[in-house]
Amino acid sequence: QVQLAESGGGLVQPGGSLRLSCAASGRVFSIYLMGWYRQAPGKARELVANMASGDNTNYGDSVKGRFTISRDNAKNTVYLQMNALKPEDTAVYYCHVLSVRGGNYWGQGTQVTVSS
Repeated sequence: QVQLAESGGGLVQPGGSLRLSCAASGRVFSIYLMGWYRQAPGKARELVANMASGDNTNYGDSVKGRFTISRDNAKNTVYLQMNALKPEDTAVYYCHVLSVRGGNYWGQGTQVTVSS
């Protein structure tokens, strides 16, 4: 099992920045991919960004050029730097881990609200 602890959400004005963190514990040696999804009210959960063990990254189209994912393997932590935030970025952001055996693990979610 992998446990995930997220932090860093909150309220920010349009154009502002936030940084999310997600620390993994437990069977961290089994982690292949770490990343973030988000879900806005009434919408499906969507990929924000993820990063595999080889540092290959994927971004959702709506965040490319504004968000940056990074990973500290020594700390088993993944970060999401979010810049130029827009109201449409408002959502609950979930940390996600995919293990080498295909197991999916989710954090409890952290609220990000972009509003003036």
